[in-house]
Amino acid sequence: MAPNTLALEILTPKEKNRLRKPMVEKLRRDRINSSIEQLKVLLEKEFQRHQPNSKLEKADILEMTVSYLKYSQTFPSSQHLQQDYSEGYSWCLKEALQFLSLHSANMETQTKLLCHFQRSQVAAKDSNSSATSCFSHQAPAKQAVLKPSSSLWRPW
Repeated sequence: MAPNTLALEILTPKEKNRLRKPMVEKLRRDRINSSIEQLKVLLEKEFQRHQPNSKLEKADILEMTVSYLKYSQTFPSSQHLQQDYSEGYSWCLKEALQFLSLHSANMETQTKLLCHFQRSQVAAKDSNSSATSCFSHQAPAKQAVLKPSSSLWRPW
């Protein structure tokens, strides 16, 4: 039977602590159990793959969660890899354009190179992209410059 409020006023702080401690401990255990249950639900498919048809103990759930997180950190996600690739590609394009501008390459060469890089990047993202997608982003004056009047010189 729980003590009433009048009885709590009479108790010393030490006695109040003794009564409060089991309640606080129960709340702490409930939080731990709730979090473990959430982990179990979140990683249910992973657990079934490793230990099908077995009842998992709390320690098993925690150990498997730790190993899953370690494994996940070892191999970055494909989205992360795509973002890294895109950032690297953009940096390389910027460096190439800076190099061309420093070495006085003509505007037609810069524009052709930029168009080529944009087509390559779009093609890498979507294999069904059209080859003329970069021309739609150019100004009309630049489009006239980009029309192939002569073949591009190649050293091979």
